[in-house]
Amino acid sequence: MKRVGLTLLAAFVGGAMALGTYKFFDKKSADDMTFEERQKVYFTNNPVTVSSAGSVDFTQAAAAVTPAVVYIRTTYAATQGNGGGNSFDDMFGDFFGQRMRPRGPQQASGSGVIISPDGYIVTNNHVVEKADKITVNLNDHRTFQAKVVGTDPSTDLALIKITGNDLPIVKLGNSDDAKVGEWVLAVGNPFNLNSTVTAGIVSAKGRNIGIIGSEDNEENSNPFGMRQQQAQPKLNKAIESFIQTDAAINPGNSGGALVNTKGELIGINAAIASHTGSYEGYGFAIPINLAKKVLNDIKQFGSVKRGYIGVNFRELNDDAAKDLGISRNTGLYVNDLVEGGGAQAAGVRKGDIITKVEGTPVYESSDLQERVGRLQPGDKINITVQRDGSEKNFAITLKGEAASPKTAAVSKSAEELFNKLGASFQPLSKEQKAKFHVNNGVVVTQVRPGRLFYETEIPVGSIITNINKQPINSIADIDKAITNLRNGNLIITGIYPDGTSFNNMFQVQ
Repeated sequence: MKRVGLTLLAAFVGGAMALGTYKFFDKKSADDMTFEERQKVYFTNNPVTVSSAGSVDFTQAAAAVTPAVVYIRTTYAATQGNGGGNSFDDMFGDFFGQRMRPRGPQQASGSGVIISPDGYIVTNNHVVEKADKITVNLNDHRTFQAKVVGTDPSTDLALIKITGNDLPIVKLGNSDDAKVGEWVLAVGNPFNLNSTVTAGIVSAKGRNIGIIGSEDNEENSNPFGMRQQQAQPKLNKAIESFIQTDAAINPGNSGGALVNTKGELIGINAAIASHTGSYEGYGFAIPINLAKKVLNDIKQFGSVKRGYIGVNFRELNDDAAKDLGISRNTGLYVNDLVEGGGAQAAGVRKGDIITKVEGTPVYESSDLQERVGRLQPGDKINITVQRDGSEKNFAITLKGEAASPKTAAVSKSAEELFNKLGASFQPLSKEQKAKFHVNNGVVVTQVRPGRLFYETEIPVGSIITNINKQPINSIADIDKAITNLRNGNLIITGIYPDGTSFNNMFQVQ
């Protein structure tokens, strides 16, 4: 009798907690929720029971995940062919994202993962980069056109959006909890074979293979996507801390899901190490804990708000230690400090060796960069340095990148035209409206190279007030305005960051 009473009590408490969670989040509008909060509401109403992490039965996890992993097809203008792409695509995209470059309109394919019931999808930046048209096919054979909400080349992540409701989603997991040797599944669309599931284990964590941004670093790139070690890599903004897995990953898996046996998303598949371009034993996925911050920023701000410690460092090994004349061969040697940066303000000095971040040992640059990459400007991070044979602790307040008008980073459907604009937007605040003396508008938060805003020099920080003489206050207004073109003309009216006005007209092909 006592057992029955305890069981009923546990059921009552669990139900009350679930109801309380639902009621709490129900008070917030969907637009104000992070993706994690949206998912808590979804899974409160749609509980999923799957195997434990130790199980070797993957059927439940595969059944839970497969409906929310999508097939992405992209189309590119013919003018981008014959050498029009970047060397990253040429070197690695043909191998992994199937970016073939025949004459005429180009097509490519990859995968994506639905993370919100209203149609937000995470994929790789290199899957959708410069695409004019993005078609998303669901596991149930429904087809949608997608728009790019925003991208982050530094992590090779992109957030795209389709119009839908009550779509199946994959539950976000905790990549910090993933352990080497743990079973994982890779779900995607290799070689255009939709909804393919492969199994393997986590082979390693925190891998930095030097593939992101390698088009800007000819000295350390090669056809296999593996980094040749350099003392000071040219590209400092790339954030790589991949989960390495031996689950079979092939061309077309790019942007797909890496999940644990609970069916939780712990990574976004992004790269392979291969001599042939096909699976040879190792694949690499972006940790979902890093992706969560990037995706929430893109949705909320249109671009990533990234904090910086303000140090230039060199990754230590035996050769570096010998070159610097020091005995320690692990950690990050501080070569220089950014003037006015967070590290300088906290008291870090040139010659210090960063040994820990938040109490965790630092062996590689990825150990520090991935942790910083999850934080916002203004957040604090604790680091430990070795100085004169002893350790010192510093709490560093991350600084944001200085605002600059310099860029960071038409078939005529609304989605294609939106993608052709090549920009991300955020509604104006009251303060911005007052500053620019406007009653409506959106601010440009990201400009993607090679697209319309980039080519016509409409920079980040510009205000778009009207498109085709229709007032603009949101992305929905942009969709409406570009859907109703007259004579193929697109007229964009706005204000540059310096306060001067523009009124540009374009002929949509």
